[in-house]
Amino acid sequence: MSLLPKIETASREEIVTFQNQKLAKQLRYLSEHSPYYKALFSKENIDIDSIKTLDDLVKLPVTTKTDLQEHNDEFFCVPKSKIIDYVTTSGTLGKPVTFGLTDNDLERLTYNEAVSLACAGIQKGDVVQLMTTLDRRFMAGLAYFLGLRKIGAAAVRVGAGIPELQWDSILTYQPKYLIAVPSFLLKMIEYAEKNNIDYNASSVKGVVCIGETLRDQDFLPNQLTKKITEKWNIKLYSTYASTEMCTAFTECEAMQGGHLHPELIIAEVLNDENVPVKNGELGELTVTTLGIEAMPLLRFKTGDIVKAHDEPCSCGRNTLRLGPVMGRKQQMIKYKGTTLYPPAMHDLMTFFEQIQLHQIEISTNEVGTDEIVIKIASPNTTDEFLDEIKDHFRAKLRVTPKIELIDFEVLEKMVMLPASRKPLTFIDRRKQ
Repeated sequence: MSLLPKIETASREEIVTFQNQKLAKQLRYLSEHSPYYKALFSKENIDIDSIKTLDDLVKLPVTTKTDLQEHNDEFFCVPKSKIIDYVTTSGTLGKPVTFGLTDNDLERLTYNEAVSLACAGIQKGDVVQLMTTLDRRFMAGLAYFLGLRKIGAAAVRVGAGIPELQWDSILTYQPKYLIAVPSFLLKMIEYAEKNNIDYNASSVKGVVCIGETLRDQDFLPNQLTKKITEKWNIKLYSTYASTEMCTAFTECEAMQGGHLHPELIIAEVLNDENVPVKNGELGELTVTTLGIEAMPLLRFKTGDIVKAHDEPCSCGRNTLRLGPVMGRKQQMIKYKGTTLYPPAMHDLMTFFEQIQLHQIEISTNEVGTDEIVIKIASPNTTDEFLDEIKDHFRAKLRVTPKIELIDFEVLEKMVMLPASRKPLTFIDRRKQ
């Protein structure tokens, strides 16, 4: 298997023609096998044969997270006897959705992750430390393992957390790459410094980073990336995916956005009227999955606000690239006349080494507008420190939220919930 599929270096015209053919095949599959889409096509009097190109996608309705939650079983295109693996979405924005994968779907997931990780430079023979869970019905951890196996790289399955165990594994197995949440790398650095581990002399040369953005919309390093790389001389590669997509967008050496794989997914960036925005404008990522047997999706609105870039990449790929996720559409905050998304606030928190832990809470105040409270745990509790945080917010985001000091042990229980796959650093209590 080539880890750089020919279609990714084909011309833009060839890629579009290729995807037009894939779309027609996918629509036929949905009309024959999907109870949900069969009913939708009938109700909306949609003639799938009239959808011949990617430009025709605007003639089709979108699929939302609410549709998935309310009609979960109707999206299954195969009998349950063909399902060999069950996963669920994280439920960040509501009720988790169950997805099933057939044997062919697992092969597709394996292929996806192999070509995606190869984008970041991982090769046969490399040792890669997995710092994410493979359990709790989590698709990504399984995908990383299967992709590494396909490449011929060795996986060190450490799991999430525990800096001591992570460093023990690094020093023992000498991984060249890590797959990790980037903010956890700060804890790795802190542990190494306290325990006289020379992290810059370690085997680690690069990290495929999940769950948090690394760059701003111009692809310059954000505060989190600067804080890591100013100390640890490693390359950080962003990868973006979701359970619903079963597909990853991963950065190459150019670090100019995550590359789309044309054989696996069609991507649109839409405005509020479900019409594509101009190239380079912000909109909601909407995807049509290709080659999935069990639960393929048509024009699924991910809720993530991104920019798409279609200029040829210096790596030789001519595929669409996605810029960093600005935030979730449902998590957009209007505060004192300014539009904010949680990732920007999380990144500002990273600027202060004294902040051990934080949680952002949004609510509706008595006059019906958004209110922001940021709860922090820090050994520095002086008024001057709190003023410094507020000044930093005002300088970067033009607004100042309310700051609450919380004991670390109390806040840790609020953020690190036992049943959650991710730290709960954002709570939305607004009236819907």
